[in-house]
Amino acid sequence: MKQAYTVFQDLGLKDYKEVWDLQEALFKGVVDIKLYNREHAEALKKVVNQLLFVEHPHVYTLGKSGTQNNLLINEQFLKSIDATFYKINRGGDITYHGPGQIVGYPIFDLEEMDLKVKSYIHQLEEAIIQTIGEYGIAGERLEGATGVWIDTQVPGKARKICAIGVKASRYVSMHGFALNVNTNLSYFNHINPCGFVDKGVTSMEKELGTVQDMAEVKSKLLQNMAKIFCLELKV
Repeated sequence: MKQAYTVFQDLGLKDYKEVWDLQEALFKGVVDIKLYNREHAEALKKVVNQLLFVEHPHVYTLGKSGTQNNLLINEQFLKSIDATFYKINRGGDITYHGPGQIVGYPIFDLEEMDLKVKSYIHQLEEAIIQTIGEYGIAGERLEGATGVWIDTQVPGKARKICAIGVKASRYVSMHGFALNVNTNLSYFNHINPCGFVDKGVTSMEKELGTVQDMAEVKSKLLQNMAKIFCLELKV
């Protein structure tokens, strides 16, 4: 795989809708370059991929294949817990984002990377598995479900540590993953996470019994993504 030139931004704590709008603008920029290059083979422009890391204030998002019944609370209760709700254009069902969670939005030209969507998701999972593995957490895949899980073979113990939900159009990706680091897991009590009613959620803090250094986890995750996706990073 050839190196993919990628601009990385850590946005800190940022409103969900604000970052969604930014994603849409960056996505359009990548697609526009692809369309230009198809018409101007004699003067190709460089594709600039984007990778965003962010933490969001409390928010629930519902993907295209989800059902709002998996949000177990009404609008009044949402306000009481200082949370918002959005229906969005990624795949997957409902999930939660909040402080203490690393949300990653790769806006990648999958065609240039020679990746199908299924392979792309597999590599996202691998980056998470390798990152939490550096902390002694054994991440796994669960057949029939995206994301990274723990104890998938132990009856009644399977729990998700990282959710993944993506959109791809013209082989350019949007949305991405949410890794629970120091996440307040009580917010998951108000949904059926990703549509599951029989599986739990967890975080690095819960698994390790201590609050984790977010900057350190982000650094390790970025390194693993750069290695797995062969990114030439501009930070």
